[in-house]
Amino acid sequence: MQQRTIGSTTVSAIGLGAMPLSSKEDRPTPEDAVAVVHAGLDAGVTLIDTADAYAHDEAEFGHNESIVARALSSYGGDTSSVLIATKGGHTREGREWGLDGTSSYLRRACEGSLRRLGVEAIGLYQFHRPDPATPWEESMGALRSLHEDGLIRMAGISNADVDQIDAARAIVGDALVSVQNQFSPGYRSSAGELAHCAAHGLAFLPWSPFGGVPAAKSLGSTADEFAAVADELDVSVYQVTLAWHLAQADVVVPIPGASRPASIVDSAAAADLTLTPDQLARLDAA
Repeated sequence: MQQRTIGSTTVSAIGLGAMPLSSKEDRPTPEDAVAVVHAGLDAGVTLIDTADAYAHDEAEFGHNESIVARALSSYGGDTSSVLIATKGGHTREGREWGLDGTSSYLRRACEGSLRRLGVEAIGLYQFHRPDPATPWEESMGALRSLHEDGLIRMAGISNADVDQIDAARAIVGDALVSVQNQFSPGYRSSAGELAHCAAHGLAFLPWSPFGGVPAAKSLGSTADEFAAVADELDVSVYQVTLAWHLAQADVVVPIPGASRPASIVDSAAAADLTLTPDQLARLDAA
């Protein structure tokens, strides 16, 4: 599979977004969830994105990280090259989502993720979302401290604008390696952040690369040009969409979600799909 770089680490050009294994109402059983991760690993995926808040509710906080840890520990092959990217900063109160970007909370959250993932240091730890009640500088200082104390190897931010990216670069320094923002054929408002990451050598991880679960199901009928190119190449519209993502810049590493083994196997194949300049131009204009 084509490879890309996050910080000093080489990963598969297509990652696995593990959120659907925990947050969907009709999520797979734990055994089936593990099978999805294993299928991704078999297909060459070496980046798995998770978060402590991915769960049905507060009572099972950390569910997704535990599933990922179980899948890695039970996999029969070598997982030493797999980068686990998790996130902290979202809270859960019952089924509601909240925010806490304070330095004390982020340290507790990171320590909880370390326990659930069963690692001494988290490969990529990302601040999940800006907390309006906490200065951005405090949250970024927390990331820097976690890195300096050896709890994380690399740091990332999510749902950030250009000014926040630059402030993070100034505070976190070289430990900051990635930005994870929403980006898809139907949601391109993070194009400026993507270009900014490319200019400064930061990996850009588009979340919901198909537009989210409801949009993904209807992508073939709503993204007409993407569906047309898929027909031309005799591949799924999802492969075309991911190949389009990869063509945006060499720092882009999409993390499509999957709740079935066949889905992540199909997505992984997009890493080796080549789109012609004409096809790319049509998709960019769509």
